[in-house]
Amino acid sequence: MPLALYGHRFSSYTQKVLVALYENALPFELRSLGPDTPENTTEWLRRWPLRRFPLLVDGDRQVVETSIIIEYLHLAHPGPVPLLPDDPMQALEVRFMDRFFDLHVMNAAQHAVDGALTGDPVKRADGLALSAEKLPRAYTWAEGHLAGRTWAAGDSFSMADCAAAPALFYADWVHPIPDSCPGLRAYRARLLARPSFARAVDEARDFRPFFPLGAPDRD
Repeated sequence: MPLALYGHRFSSYTQKVLVALYENALPFELRSLGPDTPENTTEWLRRWPLRRFPLLVDGDRQVVETSIIIEYLHLAHPGPVPLLPDDPMQALEVRFMDRFFDLHVMNAAQHAVDGALTGDPVKRADGLALSAEKLPRAYTWAEGHLAGRTWAAGDSFSMADCAAAPALFYADWVHPIPDSCPGLRAYRARLLARPSFARAVDEARDFRPFFPLGAPDRD
């Protein structure tokens, strides 16, 4: 049976796993979660009542949390693009950068998105303000850390880049990466040009009108 992924194409964390799947051309079925597919939502909640997606199902095994899903794919379904290096210290760097982009970029952007989703103008303004406080610090640090690197953890595309792609994609919509961070802007452009992420972005274009802050007319 092919792998099954419960998630949504417009979700940053679903996209993170989609990039990993596309990098190694792994066959899978996306079981989209939404009002048009209530049966998928019912099955997802039965399997994972903590209500977080994506969820990967591989036969009798189910795996949650995006970084764990990608590590599982690396171990159980290896392909031509190893998303974690064999060297333990290099792998530690990949895991660190993966955590950085999830916790300090994507989560920082999520404050603004969550505030806007409430429909409350005060909460919307508060969420935007919190993102505007946190994201510049992350951008500045990443600008220095990525200097001289092609990808997040060095010369090879890795799990860290799977995390960085959707995180920087959406964060730049929330609070644009400034001109003072040209290296980070260039890195975001490289991610958008990567075929695996370009595919994930293209497949989610129809959902852009639902972005609660208003999707910019770019990317």
